[in-house]
Amino acid sequence: MAPARSPFLVWQHLLNPIVVAVALLLCTTPAFAADRELTIDEFSVVKLTVKAVPDARSAQTLGPQREGTGVVIDSSGLVLTIGYLVTEADTIELATADGRKFPANVIGYDNATGLGLVKSLKPLPIKPVDFGQSSAANLRDIVLIVGFDGVAPAYIVSKRPFVGYWEYLLDEAIYTAPATVNWQGAALLSREGKLLGIGSLAVGDAIGKSGVPGNMFVPIDTLKPVLGDFIANGRATTKPRPWLGITSQEIQGKVIVTRVTAEGPAEEAGLQAGDIIVGLGGQALAGQADFYTRLWKSGDAGVEVTLDVLKGNKIEPIKVKSIAREGHFRSKPVY
Repeated sequence: MAPARSPFLVWQHLLNPIVVAVALLLCTTPAFAADRELTIDEFSVVKLTVKAVPDARSAQTLGPQREGTGVVIDSSGLVLTIGYLVTEADTIELATADGRKFPANVIGYDNATGLGLVKSLKPLPIKPVDFGQSSAANLRDIVLIVGFDGVAPAYIVSKRPFVGYWEYLLDEAIYTAPATVNWQGAALLSREGKLLGIGSLAVGDAIGKSGVPGNMFVPIDTLKPVLGDFIANGRATTKPRPWLGITSQEIQGKVIVTRVTAEGPAEEAGLQAGDIIVGLGGQALAGQADFYTRLWKSGDAGVEVTLDVLKGNKIEPIKVKSIAREGHFRSKPVY
């Protein structure tokens, strides 16, 4: 059996061809012409600057002002981004590479996918991106990560579920490496220049448990089934999932509460940081993914669930009346 390679040796092996590959990628992508200087506009990307409403409940974790990337997806000015950037947005400004600025409004935020959609209030001088098929993307495919500040080449190194600490779960996410900065809302483009995903996070385990840093992207295929409803209604028309307002960490299969959202259902029910959720409805949990899946299957938003919670050395049943996540956050006032 061949000896296992260290993460450093793995990336020394992978990165050698990247310099050549990115040149090939730029030359073979239809939108990129060799006879002009390229800007982020050529990749259908704009800078997105957001100011939250003054009393935003998300300000503590996301900040009152946010900055990231948006991807132009149609000629009417629709721009796709990662949803947390536009949560409780008051004002949104889009900017092109030459500094021109365009006001925009939030169309919606889909909690299940984690994607956000905004629309420019003025025509954007940018050609929309074409959607790719993220399910057809393969490991070791060469891709471009395009943020408002530039372009970075990478490889797809993993496609696997993602479990978020904020009551969020993707059946399959796309992981890339090496890591890049300013990933928030960044476009993940195939070598044909088609959109494969939207940047969500920097991660320390892009290849699983190897410890190789990289980035996680929400696959574009998750958007396609709900895009029509998203545009028409601001979200998918499926009934909202139950939300408890718990931030957690999984350690050895145990769901440990690290924070409860202020004024959220979990706080009102008496949960605190340090509590350990060991069961739901009298049945033991097998980790965060199991917790979320069973919570969402327990009923629609508003259902009351019973959590088995280890507090100190005693397990207590705690009833929590769920709500819809979007009902907790504050919207921009309409006059």
